[in-house]
Amino acid sequence: MIQYPNIDPEILRIGPVAIRWYGLMYLAGFLASWFLVRYQIKKLKLDLGPEFIETLYSYLILGLLLGARLGEVIFYNPVYYFENPFEIIAIWHGGMSFHGGLIGAVAAGLIYCQKAGVDTLLVSDMVMVTAPIGLGLGRIANFINAELVGRVTDVPWAMIFPGEILPRHPSQLYEFFLEGVLLFTILWLIRARVRRGTVTALFLVLYGVFRSFVELFREPDEQLGFFFGFLTMGQMLSLAMIIAGILIYIINRKQKESGRTEERKHESGHNPESGGQNKNRR
Repeated sequence: MIQYPNIDPEILRIGPVAIRWYGLMYLAGFLASWFLVRYQIKKLKLDLGPEFIETLYSYLILGLLLGARLGEVIFYNPVYYFENPFEIIAIWHGGMSFHGGLIGAVAAGLIYCQKAGVDTLLVSDMVMVTAPIGLGLGRIANFINAELVGRVTDVPWAMIFPGEILPRHPSQLYEFFLEGVLLFTILWLIRARVRRGTVTALFLVLYGVFRSFVELFREPDEQLGFFFGFLTMGQMLSLAMIIAGILIYIINRKQKESGRTEERKHESGHNPESGGQNKNRR
């Protein structure tokens, strides 16, 4: 068994104001994403200026925070928040749902990209490839807060978390490696080699697979129980992500193939009304 480091969740406190690791990790994740998206825009020589990025991230941050909190309320603990409505806004107590945050950020990003008239999937790919950084940092914050602990186990690397008497899987660290380090590495390496929209689709599928796997070692939420006798809420939401990612990939591929077919018809001069002959190439 490994000794839990027991790091203070508060970095600094000045009177009633406290700087916590949880908030710092969110900030670091957004900053890393912002810089890497700027890097990709310059690398691809896209005509998207600083104003676009700043406004985009204003939308994304607002959408993610609102979605993450509402996701926690709706997906994971609706009874508690219904009985304690003022706790809904107490985000400093923790409790942010990744799946809810994803829905909120995607909705906000779609709204802004449509408003700005830019390619939604192209922007989505650039943002999604950076998302695992924030995810990984968030799991480190969960570990420091001793929340979202793993199931009871006797593996050599088990830990006894504050408030627990039995050793448990450090599932937050499993998620840090899979959803953070590994997912970012895969997406970053393949981003320049795949067609538009593939990074977004692959992010959804791989995150869903990794999260579903880690749920086998993570203590499920007691108030929710299991779906169909064995699936946790995290696995159910991750399954929806996997399906969404597969659909995005299939639809995007069909659109690409349809575009190529139309291009070939145009190049060959195919014209049903003229018997398939190109009068300009006679």
